[in-house]
Amino acid sequence: MADRARALTPETLGAWLVKATGAAPSTIAHVRAGFTGVETWCVRPTYRTALVAAGQPVLLWVSGTEADLPAGIYAHGRTAGPAADGVMPVALEPLTDPLPRSELVGHPDLSTMEVLRMPAGSNPSYVTPGQLEALAAMRPELLTV
Repeated sequence: MADRARALTPETLGAWLVKATGAAPSTIAHVRAGFTGVETWCVRPTYRTALVAAGQPVLLWVSGTEADLPAGIYAHGRTAGPAADGVMPVALEPLTDPLPRSELVGHPDLSTMEVLRMPAGSNPSYVTPGQLEALAAMRPELLTV
């Protein structure tokens, strides 16, 4: 049996996208604190986590339907080393203005983001290089970390 083609390779990775639940008290606390003190993020060990290396872009997605914390991208940064045992080392900064899901779903370059197609999918998820470029066009600060 031949190996199935993997959705993610080093060439198709634009940025990691780690997820948090908007209703979780820890997520609310992290957002309020501007992600100060966040040095790691829990991820599911899969072939994807074996691709994590220091210095890769990472985005933080908040999921859910909370009125005061709508789904979308809230932080950006870099990985701080390889993932191990379900933990990804990260350095995150809040986006000055989060990118809500509502701005992404109809966007011609972003509507196919894995997190939009499969919201309950893998953690970490990812965005492609082209999707990261489109996100940076909407929020130039994504290029500064």
